[in-house]
Amino acid sequence: MPRSRRAARRGPGSARAGSPASEEEAGSEVLSHCSSASEGASPAEEAAGEPRGPPLCPLGVPAGVAVLQPCPPACRRGTVVTGAASAGSEAASEQGQEEEAEDRLKEHMDSLVDKSAKTRQVALQSLRLAFSSKTLSEFLLERRLTLTDSLEKCLKKGKGEEQALAGTVLTLLCLQMGSGPEGEELFRNLKPLLVSILTDSTASPGARQSCATALGMCCYIAAADLEDLISCLSCLEGIFSPLSTGEGVQAVTQHGPLHCSALQSWSLLLTICPPSHIRSLLDNCWLKLPPLLSSSSVALRILAGETIALVFELAQDMEEDLCHQDTEFLRAQLKVLATESNKYRAKTDRRKQRSIFRDILRFIESGEYQEETIRFGLECMYLDSWARQRTYQTFKEVLGSGICHHLQNNELLREIFGLGPPLVLDVAALKASKVSRFEKHLYNSAAFKARTKARSRVRDKRADVL
Repeated sequence: MPRSRRAARRGPGSARAGSPASEEEAGSEVLSHCSSASEGASPAEEAAGEPRGPPLCPLGVPAGVAVLQPCPPACRRGTVVTGAASAGSEAASEQGQEEEAEDRLKEHMDSLVDKSAKTRQVALQSLRLAFSSKTLSEFLLERRLTLTDSLEKCLKKGKGEEQALAGTVLTLLCLQMGSGPEGEELFRNLKPLLVSILTDSTASPGARQSCATALGMCCYIAAADLEDLISCLSCLEGIFSPLSTGEGVQAVTQHGPLHCSALQSWSLLLTICPPSHIRSLLDNCWLKLPPLLSSSSVALRILAGETIALVFELAQDMEEDLCHQDTEFLRAQLKVLATESNKYRAKTDRRKQRSIFRDILRFIESGEYQEETIRFGLECMYLDSWARQRTYQTFKEVLGSGICHHLQNNELLREIFGLGPPLVLDVAALKASKVSRFEKHLYNSAAFKARTKARSRVRDKRADVL
């Protein structure tokens, strides 16, 4: 059979690989500088019915074939993606993600008034995670009244875990609002409810613990009057003081997380007290702290020791003398806790207790405080006093892993710790600040070696006895 008839029988769909049609199909999968940029066939050619091949650029290369040499600008009619366009697309995607996050937050806020208690708890957990990991002051400013009403209903009508979550979200909301008029209004409206739940012995321990933290934090952030500060101090003192609760001296060994939260909030408010109230506190209240050192809870013992050190620090700042007849007994008690090795206590608890009480005893005896450095992003912060350490630990307990983000971006926290306005960093600076894994390994190895040498000087050198 003649070759022309064989080709005709195969038809146009069975063209060989070397034909122009196959080249066009293969080239459609490759991005070319010469896409459909070439001129079409002339009208005379179309009228003649001649077969039209793939369009050619001025260099004579089919449009679907990739070339190493770029075509002249005249043949480039496709869209060129520049750096500005890619940056704009990234900004648009970020804006879309922010809008989606805000929509989810609105849904969680609407779910706070749902009839199902489980739905409300899930919404509170989501809000707690969002408030602790992001700064949302502008978004929450317009919705603070609605959110405050919803949290108040959760505190009044909820039970147990729901009340505890509502108290935590309320604390984070006040932290987002700051110390301005909005924060003052939030604290003034919900303070009576927090005090009512905290002093209610029939309420859930978790709810009372959360309300103790919320009362202390909101008062620290947004209290405008000295009367509010003193009333909150008295309320919190009545929780952790065994003689004030009416439970007897045996309650010292039964304090739990509720008393830890109350003592932590009380000591936090102590750092912003005026000197006149601190003097009256030194005369009357501080002797209620040493009995807490006998508690069975290691957390409460440590908190009590740190609060005693804070009281001594405040007395030194005011040039007051705490030499009391019970001071020597207190130092002896602190020495016992700094060297305790009782086997009935957990090994981790003993190690932590000894380390902290050694620092407390050193400060009370010689006035030396072991400075601590907190690093976040490209910045660092120094904790050089017990007051500053108490403030940081309280905020860290509330924010959790989001403390670094808030130290970088939350204006309230940066004002409290004297960090100045938030830094504005570009992407290049952030990438340059990251340390490689190999550099981290070298740094850790050098630190381990230096630490071993420093400790070997203090450790006992026992000679071999023949």
